[in-house]
Amino acid sequence: MDKKNALRAGALASGTTLMMLLMSSPAFAARDDGDDPGPGLSVIDTLGLYVAAPIVLFLVIAGLVMIGDKSRKQQKQG
Repeated sequence: MDKKNALRAGALASGTTLMMLLMSSPAFAARDDGDDPGPGLSVIDTLGLYVAAPIVLFLVIAGLVMIGDKSRKQQKQG
């Protein structure tokens, strides 16, 4: 019974690996049809998009939560 399970597991693993290799082959292509990358981002653009924007969004959301919390506390006290 162990030999049968090992054979089944090997067949499943090899089949899965083969399918993954067949499905991922276009990922290794040098250029794809219609592939036309735009201009790259400058350092300022990159910092603004990936550093400043998330910080600003976090501060806005945190501010809205604090405003909502303060108004709820005032309603309970009054």
